[in-house]
Amino acid sequence: MYLAAIPEKQGYRFVIRESYWDRDCFRSRDLVDLGSDPSQYIVYPGGRAYYIDPELEDHLRGQGADPDADALDDLLWPFVDQDIRHAVGAFRGRQAPREGPISSEALQPVHLFDKRRIHFLRFGRMDQGPIGRVPAKIFRPVRNRSRDEIEQYFLQAERILKAHERKAYVYVIFDLQRFFSELCAKAMPEALNPEAVDTYFVQELCRLNADNRFWAGMPMHDHLGDYLVRYLTMYFDLDYGRNTALESLFDQFRNAHRRHQWPAPKDRVSFASASSVFGVAADTLKQMSRREFSRLFRQKAMELHPDQGGRQGDFIRLSEAYKSIMRTKR
Repeated sequence: MYLAAIPEKQGYRFVIRESYWDRDCFRSRDLVDLGSDPSQYIVYPGGRAYYIDPELEDHLRGQGADPDADALDDLLWPFVDQDIRHAVGAFRGRQAPREGPISSEALQPVHLFDKRRIHFLRFGRMDQGPIGRVPAKIFRPVRNRSRDEIEQYFLQAERILKAHERKAYVYVIFDLQRFFSELCAKAMPEALNPEAVDTYFVQELCRLNADNRFWAGMPMHDHLGDYLVRYLTMYFDLDYGRNTALESLFDQFRNAHRRHQWPAPKDRVSFASASSVFGVAADTLKQMSRREFSRLFRQKAMELHPDQGGRQGDFIRLSEAYKSIMRTKR
């Protein structure tokens, strides 16, 4: 499931959708229309507690979905009261969403345009040469998703871009540098002939708009797709950020000598140790489902929160135990 934000005249309308495999591609379907204010589905029983309205879960099940409590909580988390998010946000202990079993026919390759977008958003590099050497897990957010879900993901991910980065971002993801032989093409697009760059950009934008493989599962139109309009705005309404040849050379040298290392795995907390933290027998913890264990964690987090008289050290041990045990419940 994912939350789609649909622009309207008076703001946005939010719809819970899901991606599903349909013969030859992933498509998306609407599950529940939340209207313009999803916070109406969040219930506050008192204190710093909250929960998602059970009627929403019932509605989703009525649509044939199988909502996961944690996943639904993640969808509506941005609409939770700001004070509560500030108080309990550090102790939510969220894990990366698991990819369910998918048939070999449904394993779709990641489109190169999506790879370029993720690579720039992750590393901030204009030179896309190393894109073939990055770990495949980096592209997990756009793997085996419908085109609509992928575009909704990028609408949120691109918010990290600063104003001076947006035009360079468009230049990179449409791979405009490949049309130029100048040495500055990979690092200083502002030094290129602007009219030539504009021409190639419009050409590539139209080509992507007509790419059936890219838009698989979505209807094609004879006009520019809604999800591409923002790139037209980014490119023509903004300027490249300040840059110098010296800065570019320094960035290229620094990036060329970077060595990526995954963080060392943390020691796991045993069920015996976790039982003393949660106040529940080890055997009971082993038998709990992910949903039951998450509910127990929330209850203990509310009890041990420093604002409720708890100690920070107890909170840290609780969070570490929760993350460790959740890794065993996949």
